Amino acid sequence: MKRQGYDGVVLAVPVSVPYIRYSNETAHWWIARALRGMLEQADIAPRDLDGFSVSSFSLFPDTPVGLTQHLGLCPRWLDTVPTGGASGVIALRRAARAVQAGDVDVVACVAGDANRIDSFRTLLTGFSRFSMDATFPYGFGGPNASFALLMDAYMAEYGATREDFGKIAVAQRANALLYPDALMKTPLTLSQYMDARMIADPISLFDCVMPCAGAEAFLVMREEEAKQRALPFARISGTIERHNAFADDPIQLRGGWVMDIDELYSMAGHGPEAIDLLQTYDDYPVISMMQFEDLGFCAKGEGAGFVRDHDLTISGDFPHNTSGGQLSVGQAGAAGGYLGLVEAIRQVTRQAGGTQVADARRAMVSGFGMINYDRGVCSAAAIIEGSGR
Repeated sequence: MKRQGYDGVVLAVPVSVPYIRYSNETAHWWIARALRGMLEQADIAPRDLDGFSVSSFSLFPDTPVGLTQHLGLCPRWLDTVPTGGASGVIALRRAARAVQAGDVDVVACVAGDANRIDSFRTLLTGFSRFSMDATFPYGFGGPNASFALLMDAYMAEYGATREDFGKIAVAQRANALLYPDALMKTPLTLSQYMDARMIADPISLFDCVMPCAGAEAFLVMREEEAKQRALPFARISGTIERHNAFADDPIQLRGGWVMDIDELYSMAGHGPEAIDLLQTYDDYPVISMMQFEDLGFCAKGEGAGFVRDHDLTISGDFPHNTSGGQLSVGQAGAAGGYLGLVEAIRQVTRQAGGTQVADARRAMVSGFGMINYDRGVCSAAAIIEGSGR
């Protein structure tokens, strides 16, 4: 079945609230800052915002419904997207269809999380019953050990080396030096990556994201609305989403993108060769390498060779995670699932400042989320392009 496109719906006003390592503020505060920044830029009064989509891990015991009262909103359309690293693209999909159907005019999509001392450990304690049952009896919890299993299996199966993953981390750090809000502001060399202390073999320090506090946001609206408000905007060429893909695989060496990537390129009317920059979800470099393959930039098992053959920096032949990605900007909870999309909107609307890729008109964004022991169960991707194309 041919999927319906997203004609007439656009993305605008990308906003990032600068991250900090720890914060005593609540998730509500971070989300409110992002929302206020967007509405001020778009010159929209809170009472005129009729759609609201929220992603957050630390909002409990409140919900997005409670946020409407906290923030003085009265939306006709409300959504919550609890899919971690896939949240940005999935929120985009839901909001775009609601606007296209005429159920809502302007949707604010916002992700934000707090990070107090010890809050990450507390979050992991109740993150997933399946993960708890599978890992706690063996004396570990959290994503590092789970992704170590995945990375080790990938290396054994396809011959990738730690140097290959290190090249991804080093390139992203180089990009982050040009992104003003990145938490990691010290250059990283491949030698430093290789010599870093081991966290969960084969994962070492610079394979791991740093939990932090922050927020990301964007608006979804009709194209005529963006033009009336004189807002730079990006069009949506296509999107895909898949959950619990390849459940029979012994361990995850591919994601749900594989099932739908041909559909995505069919919607967009082109293949991977037309993409000017790629933003992958990057809680660990092995996940980005997996996405290079599953999104069609190289064949399965050729990710390491692809990395060796390309320059992944902003000025390189394959610009990837141009803000520095989570590995160098930080992982602000659910906002990590928005980081690449917000940066992609900035890129194709020529608002990226120091990280701007020359001639960037078409971007792909992919999301990956909700790790349950040996795999992430949510995947999504979108292609967006600037309105000047």
